[in-house]
Amino acid sequence: MPTLDRQNDVFVLDLGDGENRFHPDWLTAVNAALDEVEQADGARALVTAATGKFYSNGLDLEWLGEHGDQFEAYVVSVHDLFARFLSLPMTTVAALQGHTFAAGAMLSLAHDFRVMRADRGYWCLPEVDIDIPFSRGMSALVQSRLAPQTAHEAMTTARRYGGPDALAAGIVDRITDEGAVRATAVEIAASRAPKAGDILGTIKTRMYATVLQTLRDKENPLG
Repeated sequence: MPTLDRQNDVFVLDLGDGENRFHPDWLTAVNAALDEVEQADGARALVTAATGKFYSNGLDLEWLGEHGDQFEAYVVSVHDLFARFLSLPMTTVAALQGHTFAAGAMLSLAHDFRVMRADRGYWCLPEVDIDIPFSRGMSALVQSRLAPQTAHEAMTTARRYGGPDALAAGIVDRITDEGAVRATAVEIAASRAPKAGDILGTIKTRMYATVLQTLRDKENPLG
């Protein structure tokens, strides 16, 4: 399960050491950690990271298979998490030490910056291959954070981007050795921690107003 630590002005949220899929209990734990981060005073920033082979594999399809009647409510909770990260009033950095797939990849895009391991691991939106369409909110998020041609390729071909290719495509901002991924993310976050506050939150909320409105549409979350 996710755990929260603090290194001076930087909160580090470790998403876990498994596939870190979005089980409802996992979502609850992440939101509780974000509550703590948001309630802190002064300079602060947030890094999300993970331990092991995966950053996140996204939606918990096994749980969904057993709780199909809750599918729409589940998607709403995922959308809410994306919207929350996208509009947090502080700098956020995703440290991608392992595979980052599907909704896990979308979560990374809801951060301000991404640091990825250079030699192993893939960033991928596999929805076209696993026959799961993007919701309107998910489509809006991806298209708001990637260049049009990159978004088109990533969403329609399920291309697996390794570190160098993800950097060239503008999906991530930095690549580095495995052992330096988290430290590099913390360094980026720490340098921007003094910018935290209502002004940054307002800027991000206005910048992504259309995306946030779509993600927060609880009347028609699936499109």
